Amino acid sequence: MKESSSKKSVDALTATEAKAELQHLAAEIARHDALYYRHDAPEISDAEYDGLRARNAAIEARFPALQRPDSPAQRVGSKPVEAFGKIRHAVPMLSLGNAFDDEEVVDFAARVRRFLGLEPEASIEVVAEPKIDGLSISLTYEDGRLVQGATRGDSVEGENVTNNVMTIAQIPARLGGRNVPDRIEVRGEIYLAHADFQTLNAEQAAAGGKVFANPRNAAAGSLRQLDSSITARRPLRFFAYTWGLASTLPAKTQSGVVEAFHRWGLPTNPLMRVCRSVEEMLAYYREIGAKRATLGYDIDGVVYKVNSLDWQERLGFVSRAPRWAIAHKFAAEEVTTELLDIEIQVGRTGALTPAAKLRPVTVGGVVVSNATLHNEDEIARKDIRIGDTVIVRRAGDVIPQVMGVLLEKRPKGAGRYRMPEVCPACGSKAVRETDERTGRADVIRRCTGGLICPAQAKERLKHFVSRNAFDIEGLGDKQIELFYDEGIITQPVDIFTLQARDARLPPDKQLAERKGFGAKSVENLFKSIEARRTIPLDRFIYALGIRHVGETTARDLAKALGTLAAFRAATAAAVKGGRGSEAYQELDNIEGIGETVVDALVAFFSEPHNLKALEDLLEQIEVERFVRAATATSPVTDKTVVFTGSLERMTRNEAKALAERLGAKVAGSVSKKTDYVVAGSDAGSKLAKAREAGVTVLTEDEWLQLIGRG
Repeated sequence: MKESSSKKSVDALTATEAKAELQHLAAEIARHDALYYRHDAPEISDAEYDGLRARNAAIEARFPALQRPDSPAQRVGSKPVEAFGKIRHAVPMLSLGNAFDDEEVVDFAARVRRFLGLEPEASIEVVAEPKIDGLSISLTYEDGRLVQGATRGDSVEGENVTNNVMTIAQIPARLGGRNVPDRIEVRGEIYLAHADFQTLNAEQAAAGGKVFANPRNAAAGSLRQLDSSITARRPLRFFAYTWGLASTLPAKTQSGVVEAFHRWGLPTNPLMRVCRSVEEMLAYYREIGAKRATLGYDIDGVVYKVNSLDWQERLGFVSRAPRWAIAHKFAAEEVTTELLDIEIQVGRTGALTPAAKLRPVTVGGVVVSNATLHNEDEIARKDIRIGDTVIVRRAGDVIPQVMGVLLEKRPKGAGRYRMPEVCPACGSKAVRETDERTGRADVIRRCTGGLICPAQAKERLKHFVSRNAFDIEGLGDKQIELFYDEGIITQPVDIFTLQARDARLPPDKQLAERKGFGAKSVENLFKSIEARRTIPLDRFIYALGIRHVGETTARDLAKALGTLAAFRAATAAAVKGGRGSEAYQELDNIEGIGETVVDALVAFFSEPHNLKALEDLLEQIEVERFVRAATATSPVTDKTVVFTGSLERMTRNEAKALAERLGAKVAGSVSKKTDYVVAGSDAGSKLAKAREAGVTVLTEDEWLQLIGRG
């Protein structure tokens, strides 16, 4: 009988035998990984498993050209990389809306019914599953092979952690079974089990390393290692529960696709269940809550998802969350501790915000020493005084809050707190503005110092470089504080001229020679800055720090206007025309934008110093046009549409969501820039205005025929 190649010494193997054995070893090691990590049923000892890996490594060392794409060696680690690159998600990785009590779950089901136009008694199948408290991850498989891993990031763009996810044994390098799509982006959660977390922290403490606060932080820190061999040594686990872009799907329901994930070799949560009523959903929530302490991993609630993929498509998204899913969070944890002091923080808009300095206490698995007090009215309402024993609450990732006071423990002589009437950063008056329309004083006290206030300037710069704005790694709060105080960075353009200015300094004065920096950290900082010389329009608008313009509003503006040139032209026209002008109304008509935002835009772009700072900045960077994620070209792409009256074949909200998915801009009122008005029954003034302006008016059937849904 011919000698088996697996019995031969590696030196005696032919290339043909080596190729065949590498194929066998890749499959065998992957099978044992699945048995050990996914099924808790190992067939061989650790020593035998290590022997398989050692033989694989030896054969690859002798025949490097034969190393396979799914080689086990790729799952052990690779040489350290200097920094993570960025990956743009083909479909945004959105977060979920939250429900904190049963009534909000009932409201969720009612909203789904209303949006879809269902009868009140209509049954809605919902998939319920534990909400894992871990790190969201996106895994792209092509022809069944894992080719890319990315973190959620800001939902549009995440970190490239491909090398690291390749080392996680629970994540299959290749999908098996039937109906695996040519390309699919599997999404799920990376986490640490409680037992593994305790072992890891014990090892870290023994080695003098970082001890993690909780399993989620440990999982995130383990995945974001620049040396993937460190990630390989961490016992990370994974649950798959959804997907992004896919060439095809194996089922027409959420539960059906997740069942296919399991067949393909992806770990899925066995506690997932299909519920057919709100009562079943709430019963599941209580059941999982009762099991929470015994699961062996952290969860912070339950997620409900409409099961029908057709209904998910119709429901679509609102802001940064799907309409077809919601997270039912567990009750927040509360503890008591001493309020040591109240400090005033000055934000980028001049807002003075009181913050509680607490005697450190563990709440929700995290050591807390700071908490929000909201504003001076809240302090007065709760009668919070320095020295009090206070109740602190933290739920999930929410900033800890001071909920109240234990009056029986109040120390003698504790006086009522008085909010300062001058800015602690610049000494300017701090006032509560009065709303002209209501006559009521604003709850927020603001510094009147404007540009002379260093706190506002620093906070604006911190906002500019923050994660959801320019996202410049290595330029955090500490560096901004230092550079601003030394006059190195005082406005955004200074960030992008920093390297050139630093190069002109004498060698002993350059950043690399400063204490706490070093050549490598400065090199990485400059690389991070260079990587952000090009930025999408929505992130750029958000980065400007305009009052009332958050991420969602910035995205609404970018989606409606498309380019920086159009955005600047629209704001300039509104500044020139003022309130009541056509240009002002055009901005006000954008879906999601109102007078408050338009007034803030006008105020910002009316200031010459803002325009000068903007011009200087644009000499250094390029702003990309807004790209609609995963939206194919349609007959209404970039067309402005107004819906009016009652529709028969879908609800008004559903019609708006569908139009936006097809690339249309949905407006709230008719103007000369409106392309179509879709008029249902009982259409009123908008229909009359459309006819008067000569805008094309469509019936619901004509609209559906135009977009190919007739």
